[in-house]
Amino acid sequence: MRWTVDHASRELLPDQIAASVRRGVASGELEVGEQLPPAAELAAALSVDRNTVLAAYRQLRDDGLLEFRRGRGARVASAVTEPPPVLEAARALVAVARTHGLTRTELVRLVEKLA
Repeated sequence: MRWTVDHASRELLPDQIAASVRRGVASGELEVGEQLPPAAELAAALSVDRNTVLAAYRQLRDDGLLEFRRGRGARVASAVTEPPPVLEAARALVAVARTHGLTRTELVRLVEKLA
């Protein structure tokens, strides 16, 4: 799996690390049950503080993507990669689009235009 962070980016480092894990799960490079590198090891490899990695891991745990086991580190708990707030917002968008008569194709085209 390719772990990357851009130290010059405006995106927070924990968010970048969490995005790397989400991409790894979405692409199949990380599977449910697979152990992630220890925070200190990954921090050294990415030239970030250990607490930065731990913050990313906690964020992913809170989103249900990782689980922590004492003495066993962090493991992938779920293959669902969408953060709950994003999933909730997407559901709300689909509901509003339906209310206003937009088709799936029209909604996808609108989202692509905005992204």
